[in-house]
Amino acid sequence: MFEQLQDRLAATFATLQGRPRVTEADLEEALRDVRVALLEADVSFKVVKQLVATVRERAIGQQVVQSVSGAQQVVKIVHDALVEMLGSEASPLERATTAPTVIVMVGLQGSGKTTTSAKIANVLRKQGRKPVLVTVDVHRPAAMDQLEALGKQLGLPVRRADPKSVPLDGGDTVIVDTAGRLHIDEAMMAEVESIVAATHPTEVLLVVDAMAGQDAVDAASAFKARLPITGLVLAKVDSDARGGASLSIRAATGIPVKLMGTGEKLDAIEVFHPDRLAQRILGMGDVVTLVEKAQEVVDQKEAEEQAKKLLEARFTLDDFYTQLQQLKKMGPLGDLLKMIPGMGQLAKQLPQGPEAERELRKVEAIISSMTRGERADPSIVNGSRRKRIARGSGTTVSDVNQLLKQFEEMRKLMKQLGGMAKGGRLPYHLPLRR
Repeated sequence: MFEQLQDRLAATFATLQGRPRVTEADLEEALRDVRVALLEADVSFKVVKQLVATVRERAIGQQVVQSVSGAQQVVKIVHDALVEMLGSEASPLERATTAPTVIVMVGLQGSGKTTTSAKIANVLRKQGRKPVLVTVDVHRPAAMDQLEALGKQLGLPVRRADPKSVPLDGGDTVIVDTAGRLHIDEAMMAEVESIVAATHPTEVLLVVDAMAGQDAVDAASAFKARLPITGLVLAKVDSDARGGASLSIRAATGIPVKLMGTGEKLDAIEVFHPDRLAQRILGMGDVVTLVEKAQEVVDQKEAEEQAKKLLEARFTLDDFYTQLQQLKKMGPLGDLLKMIPGMGQLAKQLPQGPEAERELRKVEAIISSMTRGERADPSIVNGSRRKRIARGSGTTVSDVNQLLKQFEEMRKLMKQLGGMAKGGRLPYHLPLRR
């Protein structure tokens, strides 16, 4: 997500930070690079022009030129301008004062509308709500079948209905998946308008394909002209290396982006936080989202106990295996590392996609092939045991040796950190409680 833009901006700011002081010429050169990077990312020209003008005006106003900390100030100014362009603050989904809350989903065919409907239902279910999915896409029966299949996966009710008579009972939230078209046409708009008029929705969410670039911005403008769109959902953001639609659409349409789809799984959807996204784009990480992901899958008492064992070097391979399972629930390791400030480059060096999955499965297989005693005390794993573990896990003795070596090095490091923590020599502590 945004890799091309991240790399270009990182190179620009690295050059700027290498200068002892920022001259006016340095500032103009950096702004030219920022402009080109955003345009290559398919951000609309009008939006880029406004952002660059804002950064220039603020940089001059804050006397960045000739300042010792000028480079850092420029990065901060660009960050703040990006946040404003993206919408300043998160826009959560609204809830009706009287149930049910009705959410009407609209968008072009292929934008990811049906899957997004199920993802939103999944989020609301986790919040303790009782969502009902209603499909009124009579023009494409496969869409109805798809939503029913997704509802079955989530254990949520799905109802088929005619666009002229949409049922609003059965739950505290009703999510209506409307029909899409390959292009905007009068019949589609008229049908959606009638559904909105009949259901009085709290939210009318337009799902746009982030990979469509400026076409997504044009589609959003067309829908806004006919419907009371309350928010945007950016689908397939994880597949959009450039990010043009994600960065342009709020500024171009004035409609707040509420959610973004970050993967194919039904839990791969996030609230759109402009400040966090700006931090990711500028390589600052996103620790808040990382912590939120961890809290969703990690039991707090277990996390505290494992942290204590880790710092006391009592951390076993069983504990390590448990941590791997929790990491898998949080998402790809490379994506998680990118949320940690300064770890973006390391994330790029790690195996990605299927290769990363194979490496994790290899580690899991090796640990699973050990006896309980071997997992508790890896020091007893001699040559013959290593051969047996390799045969049982379908790996090589070299793979087993590598895992054991890395695990022992990690234990030594954590033991040193634990000693420093007890002696009060660490300059910070990691809070374990929420």
